[in-house]
Amino acid sequence: MVKEFKSYIEDNQIFHKDDTILLAVSGGIDSMVLTDLFIKSGYKFAIAHCNFHLREEESNTDAQFVTNFAQANNLTLHYIEFDTFTYMKEKSISLEMAARELRYKWFYQLLDDNNYTYLATGHHGDDSIETFFINLLRGTGIAGLHGILQKVNRLIHPLLFTNRKEIIDYQQKNKLQYVEDSTNATTKYTRNKIRHELIPLLKEISPNFQKTILKEIERFKETEEVFRTLINKAKQELITKQNNHLKISIEKIKNLKPINIYLYEILSEYNFNESTINSIKESLDDTPGKQFYSETHRLVKDREYLLITPNIKQGITEYKIDLGQTFVTVPINLQIEVLTDLSFIKIPKTKDIAMLDYDKLVFPLILRKWKNGDSFYPYGMKSEKKISTYYKDLKYSLLDKESQWLLCSDNNIVWVVGQRIDERYKITNKTNTIYRLELDE
Repeated sequence: MVKEFKSYIEDNQIFHKDDTILLAVSGGIDSMVLTDLFIKSGYKFAIAHCNFHLREEESNTDAQFVTNFAQANNLTLHYIEFDTFTYMKEKSISLEMAARELRYKWFYQLLDDNNYTYLATGHHGDDSIETFFINLLRGTGIAGLHGILQKVNRLIHPLLFTNRKEIIDYQQKNKLQYVEDSTNATTKYTRNKIRHELIPLLKEISPNFQKTILKEIERFKETEEVFRTLINKAKQELITKQNNHLKISIEKIKNLKPINIYLYEILSEYNFNESTINSIKESLDDTPGKQFYSETHRLVKDREYLLITPNIKQGITEYKIDLGQTFVTVPINLQIEVLTDLSFIKIPKTKDIAMLDYDKLVFPLILRKWKNGDSFYPYGMKSEKKISTYYKDLKYSLLDKESQWLLCSDNNIVWVVGQRIDERYKITNKTNTIYRLELDE
């Protein structure tokens, strides 16, 4: 198997000889075979073991076994203990998910801190088949049907060329010691149910089941590459970025066939689930204003676009600009100057610059969002206008209204930032000092 192992790594360019790999070693048969293959192949590596304290004394026995093995073979060992149950309760997630989050966060930190090139796990071909069925049951779309990939960013799976039977044969032939996780025999977990109940049934129906499904998984992987190319092309044509939100053309999305697939692939990236995506699809012909939420994002159905923005965290809603302040970085970027030599001053035509009569301002100035009843005197006009009407004239979407900042002095709006100043604060021939603000997008 050593020869096959090295060929698999070289032929598929899993990693290079000069790379140092971090092996995730539980002490089980798969990770011990992986470690033995690394030793016999002469690759540079270190090992990492997590003690999740999930199986009482058995977890400590596993940890001691890996520690003794590392010492006996003069291997670099990274070891950590986790309070997995507490983490699970704090995050309100399953025990499996808690353990996964804890270990991978630690593994990747080890990569960064020690300049390891990749993290390797002992997953093999049978694990890939099990993952295929798990993803099929979860409804992950085509992305989940490729099973376990050889390489995903800094995570590699060097044993995908082999299977459980061959690993057991190798372990017995080389008399490798390992520890058995007692939970592997239980059918409490989904993966174990598939391993111990579903797959034996499928083998009974089709003795060549494993070879057949692995070939199909490879086809799914290749199909996904073609599919992903089409989806990425559609995203480029459909999605534009404006300020802090994304715009998806409703007209263009409605012309795509099948619309369900495109919507799912585009919106699931922002954590919208299938049920919500179906509701979004049904709203495409409805009046503007409907809102939909995922855990991380909000989608607003506007006139011509679906507008996506990160969920807004509640916090400070007003920001002060004090006398003498020369710049602002939160919530927007403003450069501020006080000009006293007005000989060569020209009023710029750009909306990003406001030139105000300094002597009419009352400090501190306030940056805030629109409130019900707000009004101002738009530059060039002698009559008052409600901000809500002004926004309507600009054809602002709901997100535009929410992202628009107002600069206020003594409860008066002096600048709809990036749009228009108030007529009462404009520069005149009586102005002695100019307060200049420039919006930096």
